[in-house]
Amino acid sequence: MKKIYFMALCMGLMGMTSCGNKTEQAEEPAAQTVEEQGLKIAYVEIDTLMQKYQFCIDYNELATIEGENIQRTLTGKQRTLEQHAAAMQKKYESNGFTSQEELTRAQQSLQAEQQALQELSERLQASFMEEQAKYNEEMRDSVQKFLKQYNRTKKYDFIMAKAGDNMLLANPKYDITNEVLKGLNKRYKVKPEVAEKLKKNEKKADEKKK
Repeated sequence: MKKIYFMALCMGLMGMTSCGNKTEQAEEPAAQTVEEQGLKIAYVEIDTLMQKYQFCIDYNELATIEGENIQRTLTGKQRTLEQHAAAMQKKYESNGFTSQEELTRAQQSLQAEQQALQELSERLQASFMEEQAKYNEEMRDSVQKFLKQYNRTKKYDFIMAKAGDNMLLANPKYDITNEVLKGLNKRYKVKPEVAEKLKKNEKKADEKKK
């Protein structure tokens, strides 16, 4: 669950226009065409952005905390269900049920408990995914707003997102990752509620080490 949150952003984070890869064309003529048309192109390494943009660092940690809380809740409920099932089995084997009706009610109660756990799991998972979608949209919006401001002076025609092997070849001289990263981190302000959650988690981690 912990890895779900931001990984889906890699291919579409920037929301900027990107050029398709045309492997059948020779590299030099393509480069000449760009120069002749006066196009100004740059790209950003998404992997680096995900690792070093403080927004990503904070929200990745926050998502980890929330994911672990959900897992802890479901594990506790599952353990309780298993205990109830074991108790019912033990009572059945020791002929503790006085009638078939009593056994049936116990079985129905256990089934209802199992169904409730399943529904709780689905609700928590759906809520988690909804929160991550909101965080992802917020991050994408922050990057796009920064790039619009950044590009007022840079005047790039294309700013592309380089993630994994989605770009087969890229000249490092067009890499503006560090410049963008520096600007993003400079303008980033963590929300008070996020800072509070991160602070509480850090405190818990310190207490565990003692």
